[in-house]
Amino acid sequence: MAKQQVLKEYRKQEDKMCLSQILDKIEFSKSKQKIEYTDFLDMYQVSLVENFFRKIKFKNYKLYGGYEEAERKVAIIYPEKYDEEMIKKNYNKILKVVKIILPEEEKGKYLHRNYLGGIVKLGLKREKVGDIVVSKEGAEIVTLTDFSKILLQQLPNLTRFENSKIIEKEIDKLEIQEVKIEEVKIIVPSLRMDNIVSDLIRTSRNKAVEVIKQERVFINGQNETKPSKMVKIGDKITVRGKGRFVVKQIEGTTRSGRTVLVIEKFV
Repeated sequence: MAKQQVLKEYRKQEDKMCLSQILDKIEFSKSKQKIEYTDFLDMYQVSLVENFFRKIKFKNYKLYGGYEEAERKVAIIYPEKYDEEMIKKNYNKILKVVKIILPEEEKGKYLHRNYLGGIVKLGLKREKVGDIVVSKEGAEIVTLTDFSKILLQQLPNLTRFENSKIIEKEIDKLEIQEVKIEEVKIIVPSLRMDNIVSDLIRTSRNKAVEVIKQERVFINGQNETKPSKMVKIGDKITVRGKGRFVVKQIEGTTRSGRTVLVIEKFV
């Protein structure tokens, strides 16, 4: 596979670097006949890589982050001889969970940004860490297996976690928190993405267009950069840094012809 030829249509250098690594992993997996995997990809990279696999008609891969709704995932590339069960058996070799159990007096004190901020403060590599699942008791951090020991050593150095219990778990023991859903209604002039995003994140339409062009909006897991894209009932919308939403139904129209939408917001 001629790498430069395959990547010539991608203009952004960071996209080329990401996909170049993917091509290397494919070649390594084929030549060594073993599983290869990447660091964690963010939502934009997941969408980029998934579309790339479709483009080159490559099927021997999984995008996995520990649970179905994970936003950050690793790309797992495997030889043709592997079946679904063999791949699943390797999940625990690829990923681990580092669990922070807060002391009684601190339970419920920290949000996602506090845990992520701690990792950043320690100077640890973000691409080695996946989703951070937060609960009242603490948090479970999905991480690459070879990075979990570093987290176990470094996290107790943070003042906020010095009295916490920090342990390692297998990825299949990850405790997924029950998702809370709040139903809201928005009124939009049309089902264009920029109109809907504007209402969802409570900003002007011009600002919503900026957010879309910054590649922060995903519909059904795919990055969308066209403000004029029409949204459909049932679409799952993620605005990176702002939240996740589902377009549930059209409730009706106003006298001025605007559309009333029922939205499920994940809180």
